[in-house]
Amino acid sequence: MIPPERVRLDAPVKSVGVVLRSEHPEVGDVVRRLERFCAAHGVRVAFEEGANGVGTGEAAEALVVTDRPADLGVGLGGDGTLLRAARTVLGTGIPVLGVNLGRLGFLTSLADTELEWGLERALSGQAYLDLRFTLRAEVHDETFFALNDVVVHTRGAARVTPIQIEIGRPGHWEDAGSFSADGVILATPTGSTAYSMSAGGPIVVPEVECIVITPICPHSLAVRPLVVPANRAVRVGLLGANVGHQLTVDGQVVRSLEPQDAVVVAREREPVPLVRFEGQTFLGTLRRKLNWAARPPERA
Repeated sequence: MIPPERVRLDAPVKSVGVVLRSEHPEVGDVVRRLERFCAAHGVRVAFEEGANGVGTGEAAEALVVTDRPADLGVGLGGDGTLLRAARTVLGTGIPVLGVNLGRLGFLTSLADTELEWGLERALSGQAYLDLRFTLRAEVHDETFFALNDVVVHTRGAARVTPIQIEIGRPGHWEDAGSFSADGVILATPTGSTAYSMSAGGPIVVPEVECIVITPICPHSLAVRPLVVPANRAVRVGLLGANVGHQLTVDGQVVRSLEPQDAVVVAREREPVPLVRFEGQTFLGTLRRKLNWAARPPERA
């Protein structure tokens, strides 16, 4: 059954915008299948600029078909492709369907073998929307958006750097302390199963709206991950003048940071709608793909 709190994807789908991992060896075959399906159902297809000639449909600004937003975004690749598609649609309300061509595909909804099955259900209103919390990171006058995480870290050689954390809102910051570490991860609940989890952070169910602060290899036993409510912002200050720093967003967008820079991370007003299908739940995916609480094999 579809959970009652979910919103059905019942709007007509007449156009599809495709974001893809063009270098994947199987993407060409998957694109041809998608184009055949859409042609048979009267759905227009547009591919992001720079798709390197993959697909025969029109080229357009990512997820825009003939100067208007697409009705559905499709990410062909892995979780990285889905994250890029999510940042592209942010603020438009376009739902994103992730099709996994990689290995894990924790955020995606379909394997490539299920492409036609999933599109059929999306077009017929047998899918629902999973609204995911997003983050906004500001450095001076630049703004970045993340579905998974914002990471402030050292670059180049592995070495610790002093980091200061303040929590609150502009003009009303409370000092949460400083520590030495390789960096710090500010994750959404969606991103709690990514880099943050690998660094020892907690797994957070997506419906819980919060920001997870996870230090990266802190040089102290007293520093542990911290979860703060979504109505607070987090300010990361860099205290190490002799260490190079950078900002990484969703593992993809990179910006160099100066010692005097501060990164302010807060909840972004607009969520990203991910397409899900009946029977797909966060806990089910956690058990199936990350082996959460998997029992050891029975003794022979």
